[in-house]
Amino acid sequence: MVATAATSAFFPAPPLPPDSGSKPSSTKLSSSNLDGCGIKSKSVSSGGVKLKANAQASPKINGTMVGLSSAMEGVKLGEDTSSPPPRTFINQLPDWSMLLAAITTVFLAAEKQWMMLDWKPKRPDVLIDPFGLGSLVQDGFVFRQNFPIRSYEIGADRTASIETLMNHLQETALNHVKSAGLLGDGFGSTPEMCKRNLIWVVTRMQVLVDRYPTWGDVVQVDTWVSSSGKNGMRRDWLIRDCNTGEVLTRASSVWVMMNKHTRRLSKMPDEVRGEIGPYFVVTPPVIDEDGRKLPKLDDNTAEYIRTGLTPRWNDLDVNQHVNNVKYIGWILESAPQSILETHELSSMTLEYRRECGRDNVLQSLTAVSGANAEGLQDSGNVECQHLLRLEDGAEVVRGRTEWRPKHAKNFRNLGQVPAQNP
Repeated sequence: MVATAATSAFFPAPPLPPDSGSKPSSTKLSSSNLDGCGIKSKSVSSGGVKLKANAQASPKINGTMVGLSSAMEGVKLGEDTSSPPPRTFINQLPDWSMLLAAITTVFLAAEKQWMMLDWKPKRPDVLIDPFGLGSLVQDGFVFRQNFPIRSYEIGADRTASIETLMNHLQETALNHVKSAGLLGDGFGSTPEMCKRNLIWVVTRMQVLVDRYPTWGDVVQVDTWVSSSGKNGMRRDWLIRDCNTGEVLTRASSVWVMMNKHTRRLSKMPDEVRGEIGPYFVVTPPVIDEDGRKLPKLDDNTAEYIRTGLTPRWNDLDVNQHVNNVKYIGWILESAPQSILETHELSSMTLEYRRECGRDNVLQSLTAVSGANAEGLQDSGNVECQHLLRLEDGAEVVRGRTEWRPKHAKNFRNLGQVPAQNP
């Protein structure tokens, strides 16, 4: 219907034939031309048309009587300036601007109908989030989002790095708050938190990795929140393979509030609890808490030390402190190369003790427990202790990592380009 109306608007109808009773407009015949033919005429006026013609006799040309119509042939007609210009091929073309407007209207209407389609899957095995936008599921208590593993998110063994997985956890946590309508102008802060200059900081993180996804895989991340004591919040995650449903990674964390101006921890105000309380789930942690104490390393107990680690501008988040994912990369800076080559990280426990700013310089310390780091090729699981500290000795993060042997033994040959024959 829209197309029909639009077509009639920019394709003009052919001109109607003149009515039989209509009169010509302002057409003049030259009297001199008629006089030259020996015609004695008088003025005749009819509907704006003036003709000088002889009403008494027909003109005679070369002695032959002819009619008035024959005598008028070849007479030049004068057109009045008010008459429309003659129709040509150019001015009979349609108005292309109207055509373009009509086409645009049709496409906009089609796009609107397309966006109003229901994208919910018809079968449970179809991806719930085909565009990776995320959605609330299970009565709004769980946020779910899909992530494809891209080429720049994998390491030398063609699997996603631990930093990639941690970034997925952080992204879903923020999108969870946003989807619930609780995102203020801070980094995951609610509107009531923003009024009181409060931000979230993580104090403890546990991660168990059963299998790392590879390039091209699509993972599904679920996250939810629970209360932790009087002033804390616990957030859990599950990462699954979208195709098989296999659980790849489990993670659990504890968060508290800090005043972003004084940089001191704060109690949870009742107004903030009223905002986030309805989204709490009463459920045990997805990972059993590792109650073992994390030891403090020093220059005597650490076997590997990496110094001179400095934050870059891009390492800071919107709260002007180093993102917690960056600490993981710094911790692994001091891990022995032999472990990184022969083993993969299977579990990690981190305790965040102090924030780090842009002007800080850090040191990374690592100690290998129960094994010789130089002879790990045929060994089993390996455990390491870690410490990230400032140059003045102040602790930033304590950590423990566990490593298992890699399944692929020939990872050094992956990606090598064979030499061409001369």
